[in-house]
Amino acid sequence: MPLDGASIITWIIVGGIAGWLAGLLVQGGGFGIIGDIVIGIIGAIIAGYLFPALGIPLGAGIVAAIIDALIGAVVLILVIRLVRRAA
Repeated sequence: MPLDGASIITWIIVGGIAGWLAGLLVQGGGFGIIGDIVIGIIGAIIAGYLFPALGIPLGAGIVAAIIDALIGAVVLILVIRLVRRAA
């Protein structure tokens, strides 16, 4: 899939929404706007690998992308918290 301007903007919007929602759900995970976007995008990547490995269909559309990225972002924030506590 080629990365054109529209898909990059979509990634940023989905990442921002997912990261912001994950910060609200996990409470105390506020990373600022750039941090939320990065957390959301990384969460989407995590969900893209994790869900198919578990046999969970990802679905299609923007809402499914936000939900998938949200779940991945929550997993990422929880892992970051575990690593910080262990250190």
